[in-house]
Amino acid sequence: MSEEQKTAAPAAPKEQVASVAPASSSDAPAAPAAQTQASKAASEVPAKPATSVASTTARPSTRPSTRPPRSGDRYPRRDGRSMDRTRRPIRWAVAHIKSTYNNTIVTVTDITGTETIARCSGGQMVKADRLESSPSAAMAIAKRIAEQVKERGIGGLYIRVKAKGGHNGPKNTGPGAQAAIRALSRVGLRIGKIEDVTPEPHNGCRAKGGRRGRRV
Repeated sequence: MSEEQKTAAPAAPKEQVASVAPASSSDAPAAPAAQTQASKAASEVPAKPATSVASTTARPSTRPSTRPPRSGDRYPRRDGRSMDRTRRPIRWAVAHIKSTYNNTIVTVTDITGTETIARCSGGQMVKADRLESSPSAAMAIAKRIAEQVKERGIGGLYIRVKAKGGHNGPKNTGPGAQAAIRALSRVGLRIGKIEDVTPEPHNGCRAKGGRRGRRV
């Protein structure tokens, strides 16, 4: 028997022992013990109570929504009816009010001033000449103007007030200017900027009265 065979013979049992070593009896019951511990831990965890659909639904908030309104949104009014939450854009026009101590004339044009939408004066509302510049005539003028303007779909007015002015006339408006503006706002029209466009001379024509002034 050679020396190589003597050395190779005892090596066989070591490989058998190495292959048999993992299948020992001490490792076999480890897996069932781990499963039983996991099942006990799962049984000890309390079950969550079933939530009903009614409890999960959120209550309607009384605060107004911060998102922009949509076309389909509706909300109740104080009188119980519902109206559309979205607001239509307002159409604007310009109201030219010429108020003197003899008459009050109101002319409504578009923004550019090229198209006349409505026009009315104190002489159309009263019979007496002395009442043409009165506040009552101005209120009647504003009421008629508002009716004509609303038919055209206009909801807001920019006001341009004008007195006679110039080198010879008074620079103060007549009694019908303020009454006409108040009446236009009361009938439901939105009032924008109010501007005074009374003409003012800049060293123009010579004023009447002569060199020594008006004799009183």
